[in-house]
Parts: sequence; C-alpha cells; structure tokens
Amino acid sequence: MDAFAKALLAWFDVHGRSNLPWQHPRTPYRVWLSEVMLQQTQVRTVIPYFERFVLALPDLAELASAPQDRVLALWSGLGYYSRARNLQRCAQLCVEQHHGKLPDSIEQLAALPGIGRSTAAAILAQAHGQSHAILDGNVRRVLARFHGVHGWTGSSAVQGALWKLAESHTPLERVADYTQAIMDLGAMVCTRSKPRCGECPLRSACTALREGLTAILPQPKPTRKIPTRTTTMLIARDPDGRVLLERRPPTGIWARLWSLPQDIDPAATPPRLVLPGVVGEDELRTLPQLTHTFSHFRLLITPIVLDVDRRAAQVSDDPDLAWFSADELAELGLPAPVRKLLANLAEESNPCVPSTA
Repeated sequence: MDAFAKALLAWFDVHGRSNLPWQHPRTPYRVWLSEVMLQQTQVRTVIPYFERFVLALPDLAELASAPQDRVLALWSGLGYYSRARNLQRCAQLCVEQHHGKLPDSIEQLAALPGIGRSTAAAILAQAHGQSHAILDGNVRRVLARFHGVHGWTGSSAVQGALWKLAESHTPLERVADYTQAIMDLGAMVCTRSKPRCGECPLRSACTALREGLTAILPQPKPTRKIPTRTTTMLIARDPDGRVLLERRPPTGIWARLWSLPQDIDPAATPPRLVLPGVVGEDELRTLPQLTHTFSHFRLLITPIVLDVDRRAAQVSDDPDLAWFSADELAELGLPAPVRKLLANLAEESNPCVPSTA
C-alpha cells in the first residue's frame, strides 16, 4: 500500500462516511443502485430516493419485474431518466443471463446497460472487496490536483493518464474503504470550489497546492453557448380535477415518461387542440414561464391552463393519452418541470393546503 492510500485510509477512519444507507447491508444490489443514482447527483439528494426505491423494490428480481411506470415514478426528480430505464433493463438481463444476480466479473458487469468501467469497479470493490480502481468525478478532481494533471478530464488522453494514476494508488486490502475514502475526500474536502486544503491528508505532496493551481485544476470542459428552445405545455383539467397527460415517445427527451401535451397553439379559435375531443369551456389562461436547464440546452416552457367540460373530457382509446387524478399523479414518472408546474397550480387552487410535491 503506497503513502497516498495509507494517508487516505487514516483520514477515512476518522472523517469518512461510514453510515450511508447503502453500506448497511452493503450488498451488490444496494451498492449498484447507489452508484447509478450518484452519477451526477450529490449524496444528500440521493439518500431519500435510495431509501424509497429499495423499500418499494428491495432486490434485483423485484426491479426486473416491476412496471416501468413504477420504476420511473420512484426515479422521478433525479433526472437523467435513461439511468432508470438502463437500471431496469440491466436487472432483466441479470435475471435472464446471470441467474438473477449481478455478475462478479468486471468485464461482464461493465458490459451491462448503464454500467461502465468505473461503476463496475466501484460495485466490485465495495460489495466484493475486489481491487479495482474507480474514476468518477470526485476521483478525477483529487488525482488531477494531487498529480498536477492539466487538460479537460473528459478528454481521452487525460482520462487515460488518470486511469493509470488511479490504478497505481488502489490497494489490495481495505479496497471498499479506500474506494469510499477517495470519493469522500473529493466530495467533502477537495471540492470543486473553495477546497479545504488545510484539512486534506494529502496536502503535503499535492502538486496543485504547492504550485497554487487549486483554482485551475482540474481544467473545465471548453465552454460553448447553450441554446434555448421554447415549448408550450397544456394543463387541461376536467370537472373532477383530473389532468390530461400524454406519454412521451420511446426515444428522445423524457422518453416514455408521462408529460403534459406540448406545442399547443393558444391562438386557435375555438381552442381546438391537437388532442381530439378536448375543447375549452371558456378561455385559455397563460401562466408565468418556467425555465428548465438540461446539460445541452435550456427549455423555456409556457404553461397554458384549460378547463374542459365533461363531454370534452372523454378522450380517445389511445393508451398514451389519459386523465389522471392527483393521487394517480404521485405514482407516475413525471419530468421535474411538469411535476413542478402541477404542484404550483395545485397550490394556487388550494392556497391553504401545503403542497406535497
């Protein structure tokens, strides 16, 4: 074990996180689920989602057989919904091909949907004690600063250099603790901004600290302007307070989630919409715009409220178009901005009733 790993483990024994819900018990299923949830998401955000998810779907077989709407509902709010779909597809493949278990070979594990090299290594290190290096965002930052690695960490050349460094430091013993330790150090001490270098167990040999580069390393991805797109979302309500939703296509943004009908023409007279049989009683009401930012574009949403009469509320037999009550909405996978719009409207309609969203 090298000096890097020794110092990190000594720090972890005093300051590391050892009571996270997926650590007790630290089964392959729970570690895998936490690792997927933690991709691009902070621990404090993930914990309540993780606890709800494992309570509803406690093992791989339950996840594999669950309705997709149930999986997406449990995931709703975490974003990056392809992760949830890959999670279930991975579970189904494990049932079909691996006797209902996650494989303990890094090659087989990394080949499954949504599990790359680093995630597979983290699962095997923490659940099985296998010595595999990881390279998530926190680890990249720690290694780039410690070794003074320049360049964007997402580039293939820099990633290759960081993988070699990660492998050189990963010990053969206490691998689960080491894996958690280096992630914790990046999350708690060697943070993206305002790193607490005085508390770092690696400070005496850190290149970035010695050369005054902590604000520069790791170097960010070259910036580009994020485009803005616009859309109109219809919030159609029937006399019973149900909301009309449309299931998204199987590909693209929010694939297979239930969402509000989009790109409605508010200038149409009468307001006959793209949805057959939905006709307004009186007039459309436009709500304040809502902005939702994705990784590669910004979406500017104009919400329009329409109350429809009982006759118009009878929609076609299209399985991807249906009315849902407030209780039913809670069980659906909804995009975060859609859930926010509906929660805001419910609060506006019932100002004395606190929102549960």
